[in-house]
Amino acid sequence: MTETKVETMTKEEIPDRVALTFEGQNILVTGGTGFLGKVIIEKFLRCLPNTKQIFMLIRPKKGKDPKHRLDELFSSPLFKSVKEQRGLAELQKAVTVVGGDVSLPGLGLSSEDRKMLCEKIDIVYHGAATVRFDELLKKAVVLNTRGTKQMLELAKEMKHLKLFTHISTAYCHLGEKVLEEKPYPPPADPHKIIKCVEWMDDEVVEAMTDKILGDLPNTYAFTKALSESLVEEMMPHIPVIIVRPSIVIPIWKDPLPGWTDNINGPTGLLIGAGKGVIRTMYCNDSSYADYLPVDIAVNAILATTWNFIYMQDQENRVYNLTSSNEFKVSWAEIIARGRKITEKVPLNGVVWYPGGSMKKSRLMHNICVLLFHMIPAYLIDALIFLAGYKPIMCRVQRRIQKGFEVFEYYANNQWDFENANLYRVRDKFNSLEFERYQLHGDDMDIDAYFESCIRAARVYILNEQPETLPAARRHLKVMYWVDVVTKILFFVFLIYMLASWSESFRALLIRGWSLATRAVSR
Repeated sequence: MTETKVETMTKEEIPDRVALTFEGQNILVTGGTGFLGKVIIEKFLRCLPNTKQIFMLIRPKKGKDPKHRLDELFSSPLFKSVKEQRGLAELQKAVTVVGGDVSLPGLGLSSEDRKMLCEKIDIVYHGAATVRFDELLKKAVVLNTRGTKQMLELAKEMKHLKLFTHISTAYCHLGEKVLEEKPYPPPADPHKIIKCVEWMDDEVVEAMTDKILGDLPNTYAFTKALSESLVEEMMPHIPVIIVRPSIVIPIWKDPLPGWTDNINGPTGLLIGAGKGVIRTMYCNDSSYADYLPVDIAVNAILATTWNFIYMQDQENRVYNLTSSNEFKVSWAEIIARGRKITEKVPLNGVVWYPGGSMKKSRLMHNICVLLFHMIPAYLIDALIFLAGYKPIMCRVQRRIQKGFEVFEYYANNQWDFENANLYRVRDKFNSLEFERYQLHGDDMDIDAYFESCIRAARVYILNEQPETLPAARRHLKVMYWVDVVTKILFFVFLIYMLASWSESFRALLIRGWSLATRAVSR
């Protein structure tokens, strides 16, 4: 359809070709109970109701069977809008649970389920992975790399497969300071790594981890890079693409602004700083990371599917789902904006008035960790213990310190990303698709977005309801004056100690006081 013809159509006449792509298709999603996966499932159910069936590969977890985990998924506030729109019973009919586990041999599938998937599935979204940066190497390889290999082998058996989308990460080829939209050589042979971890004991694998990782900082980046190599190997044999989202952050617009189910990335920093437990970070505050709201990431995943299947663009196989070419938000700006918003929308029970700063000197940062993190944590825990409660602050600080170890590597290095392939897909959209599957930030208000993230985090992460805001504001004012008085007392104490230790400092202090008194008397 020509551009001129589309322009003459009314809004109702303009076709939604993305929706047409998925009409009557059977979709298989792995990782559907994760953050990104949940939003993918919700988007299909709310915006693409003519999809034939969605199949979710779900493993048992914490004593809950896969069906129970799906019921829990639908109970999330994320699905409130689509439940009102279609009804819970219809959603349950639209989604079929397949019991399986990507970490098990054969994906943990029964022979009947495997045969059924090979007969029915048209499109696969493979997002199952451990996203923990400090995951043990053996577990990370089994889940992220061997799991991907087994999913690709399953896809090769699918009789009607139109596309396999592998959801990777923009931060897996960390030796590349500018990541292009192309495959890269793996840091090791993925097949050999899989064989090694399969027959080696856990202790042996962990003893060799640093040597195996080489220059890569964690098992997540390593195993994701290996997985991409396996996908590249399979490109001549099945229709497959790689999408690389950057740091996926809370929902920007639809269906629930600010919603997230975790405290990863900037949300965790804002909560930690807002509660007053993060006072210092070792970071080049002028550098920036790349963030992508999860609803935009999902739109991009759907758009690349449409581009491959409907538009028949099978030349481009790798897409960087990134935003920093259009938006660069420095670490300093995140903290400044966050501080302003947490004063407006404070969190409940802050342990100290939000403050602190980023340090470019590791020595200064370590001194501040001791003075403002560890010593206060021990003092507060001592008071908690004496009051008859279980101490928690030292445990919180240990978790923060562990998070710092990951954060510091990424915060003190800089990467940039090319994403021309995604721009080309966006340029093919008609006006309806451009609006419905938004891939731009032309109307982004960063302050409003940050505020919606904090408000949502209060409710959905911290269980702090909106009616508690007035009390939170009063408590914040109290903590402000506690902070001011404490600082004054600290400096008075410091001056007293210096005066006690030094005759010359005491004489200088007396002389300064005398001059000040004379000036006032005049």
